[in-house]
Amino acid sequence: MSTSLSFGAIPLGGGTTRFRLWAPGHQAAEVVLDGRPSIPLHKRPDGWWEAEGEAPAGTRYRYKLGNGMEVPDPASHAQDGDVDGWSLVVDPDAYQWQYPDWKGLPWPRAVIYELHAGLYGGFRGVIADLPRLAALGVNTIELMPVNDFAGLRNWGYDGVLPYAPDETYGTPDDLKALVDAAHGHGLSIMLDVVYNHFGPAGNYWGSIAPVFFHQDKNNPWGQSIDFSRPQVRDFFMENALYWLTEFRFDGLRLDAVHAIEDDSFLPELSARIRAATEGRHVHLVLENERNDATLLEKDFDAQWNDDVHHCLHVLLTGEHDAYYIDYADDPADHLAHALATGFVYQGNESRNLGHARGKPSAHLPPSAFVNALQTHDQVGNRAMGERIAQIAPPEGVRAALLLLLLSPQVPMLFMGDEWASERPFLFFTGFQTEELADAVREGRRKEFARFPAFADPERREKIPDPNAISTFTASRPDPSERLLPKHAAVEEFVANLLRQRRDILGERLDGTTSLESDKLGEKGVRAQWRLGDGAVLTVAANFGNSPVPCPTGPGTMLAESREGLAAALEAEGLGGLGAVAWIATEDRIAETLW
Repeated sequence: MSTSLSFGAIPLGGGTTRFRLWAPGHQAAEVVLDGRPSIPLHKRPDGWWEAEGEAPAGTRYRYKLGNGMEVPDPASHAQDGDVDGWSLVVDPDAYQWQYPDWKGLPWPRAVIYELHAGLYGGFRGVIADLPRLAALGVNTIELMPVNDFAGLRNWGYDGVLPYAPDETYGTPDDLKALVDAAHGHGLSIMLDVVYNHFGPAGNYWGSIAPVFFHQDKNNPWGQSIDFSRPQVRDFFMENALYWLTEFRFDGLRLDAVHAIEDDSFLPELSARIRAATEGRHVHLVLENERNDATLLEKDFDAQWNDDVHHCLHVLLTGEHDAYYIDYADDPADHLAHALATGFVYQGNESRNLGHARGKPSAHLPPSAFVNALQTHDQVGNRAMGERIAQIAPPEGVRAALLLLLLSPQVPMLFMGDEWASERPFLFFTGFQTEELADAVREGRRKEFARFPAFADPERREKIPDPNAISTFTASRPDPSERLLPKHAAVEEFVANLLRQRRDILGERLDGTTSLESDKLGEKGVRAQWRLGDGAVLTVAANFGNSPVPCPTGPGTMLAESREGLAAALEAEGLGGLGAVAWIATEDRIAETLW
């Protein structure tokens, strides 16, 4: 695969490496080798510089521009000494794959587990937890971004070298070993990638090729990237193919694509990926504030459906600050609408944004939506990083987990969800310049000043310092926590739900269509879907404190969030803070409820 890359250092065999840099506007360029003579780069058309020379795997190198500035390779495959250090020549064929015939898993049956590799101690730490995750019942691991960022700690969304796994997590071969080990456990593995911006430190594209960016446009994270240039498009499209082919990831989650100011980029990216990975189950998932359902019709498999998260959060907590105001007027009705038709916002006005957003999504299958009770964003962007288990009643959390894990939309757990972790997940960085650390610290405090609970300056001062090592360590999952009785009970509950999803829903999820979804009382919902084999799946959840009438119907109970709910359903209604799911096969739909 690597020999087809346009950018970077590509070994050609026999210790020879091809170096290729796009640096339009420069009058000279060379490869600086650590401890050896430099290799002059030759000018090629359209701003390219290229040369071949002796540089076996492991060689440390930089590029020296015509103005004398030395920079790392923006397409570096590995770094030695953080983003400002030496780039390394990497042999793409050094790793010996143990499961080369793995083809992936069908998307409608995916159950995703989002995690941060750094909090696991790196790629080898994630490998150690794979047996537990496979036994739990998830089948798809999603890594938060792993490409190189400045400093020792980061969520990953401040990356600046998209091709280089961060050295604090491990080597490229360590990452390949993680992908390989996941496949050995029958797990697909996806990677979160960021193509909408670069981080605030270590990005040298502004010096190498200022035209990489729009000079008159900005997004929330800095200068907007100019995707109209073929070289810029190829830099990111080849990066996607690099992860999917050389590292054999089974899919990508694309961060905040609403910040990509080129409507043609995403469809072209999808087309190139589909052509290069034909015969494999490779899945492409978006984060997109625009709720653009047209992208999900053929180009992308799914979108993170924050609408569902926000409805559940409002129902469980009563919070209505910031973006939650868009769901606070009638969260149960909004949730019922989302369970039936996908998005809540399908062209209607957002009070939070002050304009309409979204496109009609009712024609899409349930698998076009990834639903979650928590994500890194929704936990980590709270001032104190509180988990839902810290701010909502435990019975309500169990009801939400049942709704999440037995509805046909693709469910996603955030690390620790499965045992209702009460450890925080905070926003953390590890920038090594005090100026940048101060800017991030003050930026967080200003961000939360708009929340009424943090209007008091003294309270804002208590927000954990993102750059402190203690903020990072406080966010690590605690394996001993899950062994405590109340947490172990939740993990057993989740494992049982996932067994039901796998053993009873399983292949039936292919071809699922929505039948109806209704509000129950003030805070309840009841939704039905026709599965691929004609069976009817019903899930009902009540997030209020009192029972609500709930139509029953034929079927066999799949699960209840606490004992006795199903037995009392017909006579007493659905109990407060409870959820039930049942299924009726096609030949028994006319019969009475279990």
